[in-house]
Amino acid sequence: MIYKEKAVKDLLSLTLKEDIATGDITSRILINPKEKAKANIIAKENGVICGVGLIKEIISLVDKKARVKLFVKDGQLIKKNSPIAIINGNKRSILKSERIILNFLGHLCGVATKTKIFTDKVKGTKAKIIDTRKTTPGMRLLHKYAVRCAGGINHRSSLDKQILIKDNHIKGQDILQVLKLALKYKPKNIKVEIEVENLKDFKNVLSFKPDIIMLDNMKPAVMKQAVIHRNRFSKGVLLEASGNVTLNNVRSVALTGVDFISVGELTHSVKNLDVSMEFV
Repeated sequence: MIYKEKAVKDLLSLTLKEDIATGDITSRILINPKEKAKANIIAKENGVICGVGLIKEIISLVDKKARVKLFVKDGQLIKKNSPIAIINGNKRSILKSERIILNFLGHLCGVATKTKIFTDKVKGTKAKIIDTRKTTPGMRLLHKYAVRCAGGINHRSSLDKQILIKDNHIKGQDILQVLKLALKYKPKNIKVEIEVENLKDFKNVLSFKPDIIMLDNMKPAVMKQAVIHRNRFSKGVLLEASGNVTLNNVRSVALTGVDFISVGELTHSVKNLDVSMEFV
């Protein structure tokens, strides 16, 4: 379970320490230390849920006696004003954890919701929406989980998971020599992907049959030519479209016949879903 991962637990501890610091002085003055409360967490707009398991993890770090009841599951569609969870426990504890819960929940729901919008756009095509490493530092594990919750696919999670030859690796060198070197010395079970920016380079690298070829910033008409050429000469090589993909053009990119479309927008500039906590 992702919420039990050490990296996630460390992140939650860090954010709580950052937010609470030496204590909640407002609650210390205004709230009786023994006062009990019930708080509802509600979606204020339509979207895709992700991160509900963090509610229990966060509140338990503040107060192990608090109880959480969840009304939805990760990946589920939710409508405006629908309940997400209810927390019963010490009021001071709930107030301490409120902002951290809403920050994580709203953000991950935002990533999942954006991913769902993109995946819906390419329905009926063979293309799969994949994420990138353009994630908020420390949030990659959760970002990629949110993408999966909404039907997206994860690209490599770290540099050791796949060989990806990009323009800065090739700069000043022959692209085919770089690719041959990677194919020769790649570790076992590691895939090799290479980025190309034009049809000439595409046709040249295709003959060496890397696992994936990234079509970087190509127009749909050019991508279509690449797909036709791939289908004719090397069907086993997968094609990834990348660069400046938006909701306005993702459908036309998908219709070219590429296998994957990588979208940095899923994680690097997402709008949080509006969620709130209301005490009963």
